[in-house]
Order: sequence, then C-alpha cells, then structure tokens
Amino acid sequence: MDIHGHVEPAFELVREAFHQALRAVPGSGAALAIWHDGHWIVDLWGGAANAGGTASWQRDSIAQPYSTTKPFAAMCALVLVNRGLLDLDAPVQRYWPEFVAPTTVRHVLSHQAGIVVLDEDVPTETFYDWDRMCSLLAQQEPSWEPGSGLGESALFYGHLVGELVRRVDGRTPGPFLREEICGPAGLDFVIGLGEDEQARAVDLTFDNEEFRRINADGRPELFQRAISNPPGAEDVYVVNSRAWRSAEIPAVNGHGTARGVAGLYAALLRGELLSPAITQEATSAVCSGPDLILGEDVEWGLGFGVDDDGFGMGGIGGSMGVASTRGNYAMGFVPGAIGTFDRADALEGALRSCLGLPPLE
Repeated sequence: MDIHGHVEPAFELVREAFHQALRAVPGSGAALAIWHDGHWIVDLWGGAANAGGTASWQRDSIAQPYSTTKPFAAMCALVLVNRGLLDLDAPVQRYWPEFVAPTTVRHVLSHQAGIVVLDEDVPTETFYDWDRMCSLLAQQEPSWEPGSGLGESALFYGHLVGELVRRVDGRTPGPFLREEICGPAGLDFVIGLGEDEQARAVDLTFDNEEFRRINADGRPELFQRAISNPPGAEDVYVVNSRAWRSAEIPAVNGHGTARGVAGLYAALLRGELLSPAITQEATSAVCSGPDLILGEDVEWGLGFGVDDDGFGMGGIGGSMGVASTRGNYAMGFVPGAIGTFDRADALEGALRSCLGLPPLE
C-alpha cells in the first residue's frame, strides 16, 4: 500500500503506526498530520478514496470526520465572543427570541443545554433545510433542565451554535468559517461543499447496520434517539451524497484534510485566532460528569473535550483532532473507513513514544 507525504526522521515509528492503521481496514484510505514545537513533523496520506478502490487518496483529499467538526462550529461563536458581540452568560433568547429552552450561550457551547433530540419525527431532508431545522430546535423542550446535566448534542450542536452566529452576524457557519477563520488561517476545512470541494471529497466506507451496532454498543437509550432523527447520519448512501455534503450540518458534516484539522489546534497552541483569555476559557473544563448521551464521564470546555493533557474532539467512526498542551503538539487524523478510535489512539501513542511522553490513560 502506497503511503505519501513526509515524516521527520525521529518519527518513523509514527509512519509505521499509520501503515498499520491502513492495513487494519484493507482497501481503505486515511490521512494524518502532526504539528510540534513550531513545525509540521508528519504529513501522510494513502490508500483508497472510495469503496471500490478506483480512486486514490490525494494530498488535498477531504474527508468528513463527523463530530471532529464540532470545534470548528464552536470557533465561529467563540470569535464573536472574542469580539464582544456574543455574551457567554446571556440567555439564548437575547439573540434567538423564538427559542423556548431556558438556557444560556455558555450552556449551548458546553453541551449543557439539553437540546439533544427532536420529539417530532422528521425526514432526512430536514438536514438540508437550515430554517426548518432551527425552527424545530427553537420549539424543542430540553431533555434535562439546562445546566443540571451534560450530554453531547450529536446532530444539533452545529445548528444551535450556528443559529446564534447567524442571528448576531448574518452568516451561517459555513460562510463564517471560510471567511473569518479557515480562509485567513489557511486551514483546508469547510462546512457546506462547493463544486470544487465536492470533487475532492472521499467516500466514507462502512456497513450501515454494523456502524449503527458499534455506535450504540453500551450507550444510554437517549443516544439512539439523539442520533437517529432525522435519519441518515449513519447511512453510507446519505453521507456520501452531494445533497448531504453541500448542506450545512455543522455538528457532523464538515470536510477537511488531516492538516486542516490539526491546523486549528496548532493555531490555538500558538495563541492565534482567539485572545489568550477566551482560548483558556474555551479549552478548560466548564462542566464534567457522566455524559447523558455518550454514557461515559467527560469534561466539556466551550466546544472542546478537555483533559489534563490538552483538548480536542473525536468523531464517531474514529477521526480525531487534538492538542496537547503538555507535549506542545497538534494532531489530525481523518479516515475513510469507519471504525473505532483504536487507530487514532495507536497513532497518538506512537507520537508520544517518539517525544518521550507518557502514554495517555
């Protein structure tokens, strides 16, 4: 299997781990990028860009990393907070009067708002209608009293955050991200693909039923409700469609290169994009405890998962974007074949071994 790109000499162990990640799912492709102490030490890609293996992964191939998208959506709001245009502790209703849940901007950004399911059954096409989705969310009663619990809003986080951005700025997250964050910072990551970007998008590959089974294994009952209405987010034919890719579904359907993902975290580690105070607030624990959707103990910042080593976000299917404040590195991993986090964990483990850092728990 051909692997392209470069690895600094001291990090050949990471190349081998990347090779193993590709071999773990025959016929698949992926990309990996790592920034450390001011420069790129790993930038690799290889394998297939579609299920039939008739197209190869290129340097500029972009992949959907599911929830790894969420921090990019959060950054749109955080930029407005940074500019003094959005108040973290204001009620959502200050900006979005139709919103009925008694919650704050901070609660929304830190997954405490409780808007995680839709009570009304709606079709897949609802994903493609921004106004319709936001209207449903505005009228939705929370699944818990906002601020009293926490749980990842799997499908709706990007609409909740994104509509706040639109109400303040006038732009939805896709254009805002392009024009205010990723464009100026040179990050190849987009929400809502144009024609040129559609041509660069790799196909995700997975078995629908197996994907759903793996995702739901050990999760609370609320998880299934949170991920299945509207239907389609776990359907290979939906997520590889032009309609899905061109829509703005900022909780899950961003597309980017591994370098685009890692580049966000590298920029934050370098003190770019946000003020030091807002960066610190966003990447520190706002709340912690059992996640009522994921069924595991988590610590949420403002759009980022956080721990003692740093901050980041993984996506169902095994993608990962992460920053280590202790190791001063940023890593992005975007696979085409959906799986567990074993591949990303092994890649980060190899990196930390090369850097002489202890393994993550």
